[in-house]
Amino acid sequence: MTTLLYGRPPVVFDPPSTGAGAAIQTSPLIPGSTALESVAEGSVDDIMIYAPPGVLERRYALALALRALKVGGRLDVMALKDKGGSRLKKELTGFGVEVGETAKAHHRRCIVIKPETLTGIDEAIAEGAARIVPGLEAWSQPGIFAWDRIDAGSALLAQHMPAPKGAGVDLGCGYGALATVALRSAAVTSLRLIDLDRRAVEAARKNVEDPRASVEWADVRTMAADVELNFVVSNPPFHDGGAEDRRLGQAFIRKAAELLKKGGVAWIVANRHLPYEAELNTAFNRVRLVADAGGYKLFEAVK
Repeated sequence: MTTLLYGRPPVVFDPPSTGAGAAIQTSPLIPGSTALESVAEGSVDDIMIYAPPGVLERRYALALALRALKVGGRLDVMALKDKGGSRLKKELTGFGVEVGETAKAHHRRCIVIKPETLTGIDEAIAEGAARIVPGLEAWSQPGIFAWDRIDAGSALLAQHMPAPKGAGVDLGCGYGALATVALRSAAVTSLRLIDLDRRAVEAARKNVEDPRASVEWADVRTMAADVELNFVVSNPPFHDGGAEDRRLGQAFIRKAAELLKKGGVAWIVANRHLPYEAELNTAFNRVRLVADAGGYKLFEAVK
């Protein structure tokens, strides 16, 4: 029996364990997981999905799961009511399936048994797939942060950051927008791009072809700080599973300091309401507010 898991459902839903001989994790936000896109059609008996909040991203995951299931296979999917849960039943019904719906722990949960025929699967997969985004002229995909636009915070950082020098890293690189700016400097010798999202990593590998760049699928919070770099650029995330979590940005700031050599500089941009000043002043020797505009703050922090 083949069982897949997508994401990390709350324990109240009794998610299957993962590992050898257990369920196969398929979330793009868990480094090392299997890509749901790669699972053969009609090969899976059971799938549990903790549905993502974005509409295109969610319908894409649901369609991929239904495609992967055997006829008669079971899809168990849940989401917070205000993060897509209230729409789950309607979205699943649109694929031509019968849905059993329950409510629990502020979530909606839907159970589906795959029928012989489905509708709208190919369209949902196409809408949620990776593509070159018009206007960006870059590869991206729904679910990636600011997937179809230049984020205003990143634009502020790009506007004010002087040409970097030496070896650096882009923490939370997304599809590679900031890395592209940094690599315009001929003085950059190497640049690591790191992101938790497999989709962002795959897009960045297509968008950033400079031989000085390397792209890694990893969790910034737990990555080894076994180098001494000259510079860091970062527009840290501050949402986890759709909920604001300020600890994410604070962890990025600490990691940036760990990665830098003495005198190295970090360029950090953040939403104005996020309280990062204390963390910056603790982790760095000198901190300067470079810009405060459009709802964002940009800091230069020297170790």
